[in-house]
Amino acid sequence: MAIDKATVLRIAKLARIEVADAATDGLAEELNAILAWVEQLSEVDTEGVEPMTSVVAVTLPQRADEAGAVAPREDLLADAPETEGGFFVVPKVVE
Repeated sequence: MAIDKATVLRIAKLARIEVADAATDGLAEELNAILAWVEQLSEVDTEGVEPMTSVVAVTLPQRADEAGAVAPREDLLADAPETEGGFFVVPKVVE
């Protein structure tokens, strides 16, 4: 996929950055070079390679999922600006 001046300007608009017209040719060349490099990655044979989340094998510590003590509802709602029927009252944000 070749990137031209119009595509550079559209990307800049979507990213909300200002790009001078004189710089669009250079940016198009740089973006094309980046895309060519990324295209080279698709040529790498990854058959049999397991997906990984880290470059080292790490097992994260886990804790038991146990229910703990819960504060009384009245205490939780005490600092709320407005409550109704034992619930927080919040402004409507969806029509």
